[in-house]
Amino acid sequence: MKYAVIKTGGKQYRVSEGETLDVEKLPIESGKEVVFEDVLLVKDGDCVLVGTPRVDKASVKAAVLDTYKDKKIRVLKYKAKSHYKRVLGHRQLLTKVRIGEITFEKESVKA
Repeated sequence: MKYAVIKTGGKQYRVSEGETLDVEKLPIESGKEVVFEDVLLVKDGDCVLVGTPRVDKASVKAAVLDTYKDKKIRVLKYKAKSHYKRVLGHRQLLTKVRIGEITFEKESVKA
């Protein structure tokens, strides 16, 4: 099984070919393709490449499916004994992508 660990939006995701993933909003329209160059780890069968911090010549291609808002998160600020209470809300913008192809060069292992 081939999979990779990519970094986008300040987070790390374990991805494999064909799966869909929700990442923080990308500035790309729906239907376009995005290439993730920040690949931290690649595994294909017995071959495992771990980057320091990134794997050279490795990339993950993905198709952008949709951009949408996540569920609303409510935040309550409260101070005791002073009659102060404030409710804030936040909806994160997310982009849904479908992972297409994981490409990398198998490097020769030196003893």
